[in-house]
Amino acid sequence: MPIGEFGGAAALPGDGSPFLTAPMYWFYEMGHAALTPSRAFADAGRMFFKNPANPFAHTAVGKAYAAAFELFERTTRRYSQPDWGISSTLVGGERVAVHITSVWERPFCRLLHFERALEHAPRRPQPKVLIVAPMSGHYATLLRGTVEAFLPNHDVYITEWVDARMVPVSDGRFDLDDYIDYVISMLHALNGGVHVVAVCQPSVPVLAAVARMEADSDPYVPLTMTLMGGPIDTREHPTAVNKLAQERGIDWFRGHVITKVPFPHPGFMRDVYPGFLQLNGFMTMNLDRHIEAHRNLFRHLVSGDGDSADKHREFYDEYLAVMDLSAEYYLQTVETVFIRHALPLGTMMHRGKPVDLTKIKRVGLLTIEGEHDDISGVGQTEATHKLCPNIPDNMKAHYLQPGVGHYGVFNGSRFRSEIQPRISDFMLSHNGSGKRAPLKVVAEA
Repeated sequence: MPIGEFGGAAALPGDGSPFLTAPMYWFYEMGHAALTPSRAFADAGRMFFKNPANPFAHTAVGKAYAAAFELFERTTRRYSQPDWGISSTLVGGERVAVHITSVWERPFCRLLHFERALEHAPRRPQPKVLIVAPMSGHYATLLRGTVEAFLPNHDVYITEWVDARMVPVSDGRFDLDDYIDYVISMLHALNGGVHVVAVCQPSVPVLAAVARMEADSDPYVPLTMTLMGGPIDTREHPTAVNKLAQERGIDWFRGHVITKVPFPHPGFMRDVYPGFLQLNGFMTMNLDRHIEAHRNLFRHLVSGDGDSADKHREFYDEYLAVMDLSAEYYLQTVETVFIRHALPLGTMMHRGKPVDLTKIKRVGLLTIEGEHDDISGVGQTEATHKLCPNIPDNMKAHYLQPGVGHYGVFNGSRFRSEIQPRISDFMLSHNGSGKRAPLKVVAEA
């Protein structure tokens, strides 16, 4: 399942001026509202034909009606942010409760802590892990499996990005520089001794944040950083997503996919890359597969195959839940990462200061790629090693996972059995005392 792509996004008509693009979001909202009575009727019909007291519920025709009503309701609804659904985990063979709390918050992000109710300290070291989730369309709950894999032996934190349409314009803008500031601020809030895991798109701002911290001799730099399927250098084996950015140019994206949040959302009149356009891009990349999946759902519902139907619901409840992105962040990321290749070329700036990757010396580096990744091509993340020549060789590692695509890099059975254990071992190998010792300042002669 691809995430973070902007390829295939529906083009808005005209020259992309606010006069023409803003109403597109409003028309979408009106269309969604217009279908509300139909969805209510379909939901009522589904319950009627599934009621065991209804004789028609036990006939082939009744089951077909119930399946059709459910399919209509599911394909026309707006999917909200899913719940994390993590209430416990196993630590040392003992099941303990997990409490999810927000420990840091800004207008566009919350830092969540998955606090385990441990009765006694485990014998095995429990590295502090900050998972930086992609701000690329889906909610952070897409990494539920990633969090669950780390929880038994790690103290886990994750970024939960906020839907831009829910952020009032009065809270200010959010761009790539702000993203980097957020990462640095979170590392400070966690008080050192942190291992950072960046999944896909965050690899660039996380690497930039670490470089800026190293340039400032910041004692709170992470112990290690793990970059997974990230577009560090998109010149390496460019994918269709990368080629689209080069072909279109930043003006095309500004004119065709940026619009304004309509009333009555809290972010009214904020410029965004809207979730419904992102979802269109997600779906059209593999449209045949999605159509067939919904055909199979209809068959499973009619035949009474509840397990298969539940798996479909679980997947699409997550996949179809999308969020708006701040236009400033989206456009700056597209231009900096995919068009200008500013990070690998050494021209990337943050708040007027250069992002110099050669400054990174104290942070362990692990890069992970998937053999069949069609979003971040093989070699794009591994390029980080060449760009960070001053990290000692014994603090670097790279792993290419055979047989997985983009989604398999951070979720699924192979992630749990082959990738996550390698990340954990790398963290333990460079965990030290758990805190970064203060730097000694040596006066120049």
